[in-house]
Amino acid sequence: MFEILFDLLGALVLVFIAAELFTNALEIIGERIGVSEGVTGSVFAAVGTAMPETIVPIVAIVAGGAAEAVNHAVGMGAILGAPFMLATMGLGLMAVFAGFKRGWGDSFHPERTGLSRDINVFLFGFGLAVIAGILPASMANVKMVIAFVLFITYFMYLLMTIRASKGLVEDGHGTEADNALYFSRLLGNSIVIVVLQLLVGLAMLVWGAMIFVHGVELASGLLHVSPLLVSMLIVPIATELPEKVNSILWIRKRRDTLAFGNITGAMVFQGTVIPAIGILILPWNLTEAGAAWSVGFALLGCFWLWVLKLLNLLKPAYISVNILLYFLFVALAVEGF
Repeated sequence: MFEILFDLLGALVLVFIAAELFTNALEIIGERIGVSEGVTGSVFAAVGTAMPETIVPIVAIVAGGAAEAVNHAVGMGAILGAPFMLATMGLGLMAVFAGFKRGWGDSFHPERTGLSRDINVFLFGFGLAVIAGILPASMANVKMVIAFVLFITYFMYLLMTIRASKGLVEDGHGTEADNALYFSRLLGNSIVIVVLQLLVGLAMLVWGAMIFVHGVELASGLLHVSPLLVSMLIVPIATELPEKVNSILWIRKRRDTLAFGNITGAMVFQGTVIPAIGILILPWNLTEAGAAWSVGFALLGCFWLWVLKLLNLLKPAYISVNILLYFLFVALAVEGF
């Protein structure tokens, strides 16, 4: 029990420190190369902090040491759990911390075109992944086509986000660092040191996530939880911690574009590229109850964000509702769906 607590608490401390180093370095890089907050949040931060949850399912599937069925369950659960966690707990936690810091009726002001692009691309891409998951195994060729479309979708998303950057910088949405580079106090302020701090932060994020996963695996053994539910509910808590922590740090500083983009940009990556990989290397089947409910809640959480944006109701009180979707899923899981 002591080992479990040490892993979980130690990992949390490590992730918080790493996230501060990572976000500081990203802000410095974004400021120096003159890109918008949308690019920094939705592309740099989102993909960078998505590495842990990207690595977990691939390692589980390709190099897992357990039985093939268990490896597939862990891989599938990790792939589906990431967008589910971001669209429910990720957005909800960000809103809760903002509510306590800024007030529950305070309005968020992310750059709207970038947020709209993230939401629309996620709903389109993840929707295609869901369609591929309910197609029969005999339509394998159609699934391969969908995987190709998902890769192309993310590539086009990158082009649109980067293309929009120049105009956004001119409109006052350029990335600005809040603090000087932390490593500069000892090592200087060159671009090499900036990249070094970024890599150290990312390595610490991955390390913290791995320690957390180990602690969670020990805990799940005591609870006798199935591999699919462990990977779907618990692994993403660790691997998604970077997005949550980075966005909480940014939202408390009123860096709304960075905070939202960090989560919604990761949702795009996790809703297109990673499911495409899953389609290619897994028997991609979403007909099991747990998988079906998780994708349904992920889409519902993102759709709720779309509705709030449409109605100009992007406030902590409303977005925090997304947390309820996560706990509703847990309740359904406990009941055995």
